[in-house]
Amino acid sequence: MKKIWVNTLAVGALSIILTAGCRKDVTLVIKNESAVSGTVSFSKDLVPIFAKNCALSGCHADGAHAPDLMSGKAYNSLKNGHFIDTVSATNSIIYERLIGKLTPSMPLGGSSNPSNIEGILLAWVKQGAKNN
Repeated sequence: MKKIWVNTLAVGALSIILTAGCRKDVTLVIKNESAVSGTVSFSKDLVPIFAKNCALSGCHADGAHAPDLMSGKAYNSLKNGHFIDTVSATNSIIYERLIGKLTPSMPLGGSSNPSNIEGILLAWVKQGAKNN
């Protein structure tokens, strides 16, 4: 009887030790969208979405509409153009356009929320809008 109790206690203690180091920090949850967890990479997460949906001819590319979201220019254009607000992320101009709070809503006439860009962008801004 004593051996079963010691084994149970050992297994319980081991479980606590193993799971204590396992955690997933949720940065943001938007309405019915999936949670954005972990660090958002500007170059790996946002730039590909911009390239596919925003940095198109006549839109946010090479001298068209600000901000220029071409891969080599996107970060500086967003940062220097005051499109992001790291103090109050939800007041970032780019975020307000994506959620339709400011007009015109983005992306223009296209799909709403491609690849959960609203959630990814807001999480990135809340994480300090780093050029990572």
